Amino acid sequence: MDQRKGQRCCGPTPRAHHILTFAQTLAGGGVESAMLRLAEGWLAAGRRVTILLGDGEGPLAGDLPQGAELIEIGAHGLPALRVPERLVRRIAPDLLFCPGNHYTSSLLWLRCQMGRALPPVVGKISNALASRPPFGAARRFWLARHRGFIDHFVALSPAMRAEAMAALGVPPTRVSVIPNPPALPRTLRLPPRLPRAPLLVGVGRLEPQKRWDRLIAAIPRLADRAAIALILGEGSLRPMLEAQIRALGLSERVLLPGYCPDPAGYVRQARAAVLTSDFEGAPNVLREALALGTPVVATDSSVAVREIVDRPALGTVVPRDDGDALVAALDDWLAPDARRPDPVPPPGLDAPARYLELFDRLVIERRVMAA
Repeated sequence: MDQRKGQRCCGPTPRAHHILTFAQTLAGGGVESAMLRLAEGWLAAGRRVTILLGDGEGPLAGDLPQGAELIEIGAHGLPALRVPERLVRRIAPDLLFCPGNHYTSSLLWLRCQMGRALPPVVGKISNALASRPPFGAARRFWLARHRGFIDHFVALSPAMRAEAMAALGVPPTRVSVIPNPPALPRTLRLPPRLPRAPLLVGVGRLEPQKRWDRLIAAIPRLADRAAIALILGEGSLRPMLEAQIRALGLSERVLLPGYCPDPAGYVRQARAAVLTSDFEGAPNVLREALALGTPVVATDSSVAVREIVDRPALGTVVPRDDGDALVAALDDWLAPDARRPDPVPPPGLDAPARYLELFDRLVIERRVMAA
């Protein structure tokens, strides 16, 4: 168990002074990365933040915010995050923040253990709900239960909010819209060994959700036979993707260099940033590419994707399983006369402050109800 003392604010104690949140791993996922940026903002505002870690090792370990209190449980699996009631009571947070859909079963476990003694819970909707396959009766039943153990939900876009209200069966007063804080480039220098050929860049974990096999399958069909795809990420599907690359004879045209903590230099030089996922939330990688003036090609993996790519000048959205449409879109943006969009400032710079306003309100409401 590893702990580091947090910073306490000066002056009156805020209502939601102590925030407890989770990270199953630090392997480089977008959910955990966004949570760490939020936690950094909360600490800067004088709040106290405790992060429960299933495993404290991984590429994101260097992004753990200074001043956060870390409690490493020491296991990778989700059951390890079924935190005993006594631990939450000892930590005594004012509020629990669930950073993504993946963690909600942990909250159900805690609610069953603690009942109304559990502090207010805010759950961020990090991935598509109704549009995520499969969406059968069992999934609808599970989503409907969330309104019983999560007090307030945060959607990443207006369309995701509407989807959440329908899928969860909650009123508008229980769902806010707060975009993720953007990951700002750490350096303006170009990365080493930048390929000279026309470049397509994908950023994301090598996991089933991301469906990088779609991008790899498209490369030999492109009109520009010199174009290279660079997929920045790491994950369990590396052996399968490497086998696909070898089978298609693409070892010189599809590169898997691993996790990159600051992909902005590659994305800035790319003809297009590519996202081929089955499901997403409001993908930060699309917003970050557009902030650099790089067009995007993305599957319709979330209702938020078309909110981000809201006009043809910014990129192309294609159906998830339409390989022909993906190839055509990539060809369009690889064409020598393709015009790059003007940079689009990303939303979410004020996200930490907006969360704190929500947290304070919920803590006050709970205390009023308990009085």
